[in-house]
Amino acid sequence: MSDNQEKDLVCPACGEIMKKVFIPDAGINIDICIDGCGGIFFDNREFNKFDEPNESVDEILRMVEGRTFKKVDESEQRKCPLCRIPMVKMGSGKGGVQIDVCNKCGAKFLDNGELLKIREGGEVDNTKTDELMNSLYKENLRNVLGENANKPIKSSPRRQFFEDLARKFF
Repeated sequence: MSDNQEKDLVCPACGEIMKKVFIPDAGINIDICIDGCGGIFFDNREFNKFDEPNESVDEILRMVEGRTFKKVDESEQRKCPLCRIPMVKMGSGKGGVQIDVCNKCGAKFLDNGELLKIREGGEVDNTKTDELMNSLYKENLRNVLGENANKPIKSSPRRQFFEDLARKFF
């Protein structure tokens, strides 16, 4: 049982005490900011139990249904309520959502409504991913192939590696 399972956490977005909600299908407690902004805090690896459409979020939806939540600035940097260090914003790859992630403990914080956006998938803008992948790939090729790096290569294990790498970050 993690430390989070026993102690009250302060919401990284609005400062309210988060409520522990037991999720029977997953067998874990997650923290939801019921009396504040409606954000959800997931310990390391908990988020993976809720990010796909086939995974049950009924209990989470019951807790937030019909409530009005405080507005927060989603662009502000958050501090991990467990580690007390700044969290970083990372694209979820689905629904255009920026998740707050703790690089120390792996916890994730989602603002109100972001979990549903991620589960729905939405249209993902791959422009940034493609730009990053092309930049990384071309720079790597210049190091390996020299002036032949500018020749088009449609498919290769090296290109696939850089595509996969870029997609992890956007």
